[in-house]
Amino acid sequence: MSEAEQQTCASCGEEGISSDMNICDKCKMVKYAIAEGIDSITKECTSCDQNVDNITKDLNSVAIQNDISTCAACGKTGNNDNMNTCNKCKMVKYCNAACKKKHRKKHKNVCERRVAEMHEEETLKEPVRRSALTHDKELFKQPPPKEDCPVCFIQLPMLNTGYVFMVCCGKEICGGCLHAPLYDDQGNKIANNKCPFCRIPFHNSEEKAIERLQKRVQAGDAKAIYNLGYYYRYGENGFPQDYTKALELFHQAGELGYAAAYCSLDMHINMGMAWKFRTRRQCITTN
Repeated sequence: MSEAEQQTCASCGEEGISSDMNICDKCKMVKYAIAEGIDSITKECTSCDQNVDNITKDLNSVAIQNDISTCAACGKTGNNDNMNTCNKCKMVKYCNAACKKKHRKKHKNVCERRVAEMHEEETLKEPVRRSALTHDKELFKQPPPKEDCPVCFIQLPMLNTGYVFMVCCGKEICGGCLHAPLYDDQGNKIANNKCPFCRIPFHNSEEKAIERLQKRVQAGDAKAIYNLGYYYRYGENGFPQDYTKALELFHQAGELGYAAAYCSLDMHINMGMAWKFRTRRQCITTN
């Protein structure tokens, strides 16, 4: 039998199982091996020296005091629910409206000081609360949708394979409009080798495409700057492979508002390809 199951009789001192012993119905504090230790009529302790009535009275008085308040004007006590509370500071209570009005002049300075303290506390908490709300709003904000195709005015697909960047005019054209037949202003079908938006003929050489891309870069086109950085990253279209130049172009495109450039910038930094760039542009790598 474990110690937790053993209990000593308060009358004879005999030990027994706690669940088999008799407990005092009033104080719930002592147990007896047989019922003789308890008065058979009142079922109260006959050998306990503690005054159960005093204990009960003290517990009841504590519970009652928690529900009683004192009027700040006349000193009378009353139930919390039936008393008037100061509408400003919420600190003092009154037994009625007359006492509240009578005590107003004495309470005014203390009340205004407490109200000022409460306002200061709320003022200090407000920036933290506002910052948390702003952070949550930005964190859970849905990404902006792609722009519409400038030809058919249908939203561009999210996948990069669903649209093409035109180096002639800097527009992103959906795949459907790119391969759709072209018509003139009289409805006649024309050769399908022109840009669906600006109607400039497609470039017929790699040099011509690079020339148009460079013009878009000089005009501050973020997408064109990103594409140029991509060419430097992989050494394509006649450009030398230069990680530092590529990362500088990615950062420039990102500052102009092209979010995908930051993704490429972070990916290459994490892959350890930007140690020279990290040395030259510490502020970029920390972001």
